[in-house]
Amino acid sequence: MAAFDFKAWRNACQNRAELALDQWLPTARIHPTHLHEAMRYAVLGGGKRVRPLLVYAAGSTLGVDRVALDGPACAVELIHAYSLVHDDLPAMDDDDLRRGKPTCHKAFDEATAILAGDALQALAFYILAHDPAIQTNAAARLQMIETLTLASGSRGMVGGQAIDLAAVGATLTLPELEDMHIHKTGALIRASVALGALSHPDIDQDIFHRVDHYARCIGLAFQIRDDILDIESDTATLGKTQGADIARDKPTYPSLLGMTEAKQRASSLYQEALDCLSPLGTRAEPLREIAAYIVERAN
Repeated sequence: MAAFDFKAWRNACQNRAELALDQWLPTARIHPTHLHEAMRYAVLGGGKRVRPLLVYAAGSTLGVDRVALDGPACAVELIHAYSLVHDDLPAMDDDDLRRGKPTCHKAFDEATAILAGDALQALAFYILAHDPAIQTNAAARLQMIETLTLASGSRGMVGGQAIDLAAVGATLTLPELEDMHIHKTGALIRASVALGALSHPDIDQDIFHRVDHYARCIGLAFQIRDDILDIESDTATLGKTQGADIARDKPTYPSLLGMTEAKQRASSLYQEALDCLSPLGTRAEPLREIAAYIVERAN
């Protein structure tokens, strides 16, 4: 059997996601044109598309056709994009650079950026509710909407951002730091895997729990790697301001554990994620490769 070509698979899925996002987003010719231009600016032409990749990987592990995964992949990426637009605002993290270009509020203005984020969030749930290519029944589709809603709100990503803002200048314990990132970063990563799995019309619950635990592990590993890169990388490579977390006196894994132990923690979570996938055989190779990509990435 030929070795799995992760790079080719990743590029194909990223291209699919980009085309699908372009189709779902209103064109900049549609009224209100300025808002739609900002929405497209915030979403298209950049980003690693890790969350769509996880949707495609989880779905393909279970044999779901990619056409049925395009909508869920777009939905979770739109939530992620909206969160970045809002996180970059002066009232939040006050960032000027995102994905190697000016942040949305710098390219447009703060009010437009806020509205663009709001509209991207709404569009995400519209897609899950209306995409005709999703092959599940009404109950499963509702579960997909519920999953993304919980991952996005006060018990997920938004709650994590609130905890993050409150933690500036504070010293957290490891459980407190992990709780913050389970919400802020991990919730949407878990939702990405869940949406891919729930796209199967008859998902086996044992498999679902395995891929869900995998997602929890790589969600934390993703944040640890982010914290490491904020110290070891540079602005040009990251596409955002290097050292921003240190400058804001934010709690990070290296600041709490030290760099060596932070890297060991990421490696341990990576191995735990792989262990979850062991009964799934070669069909889970995309999920394994994404886990490796997360802990080894340069940006």
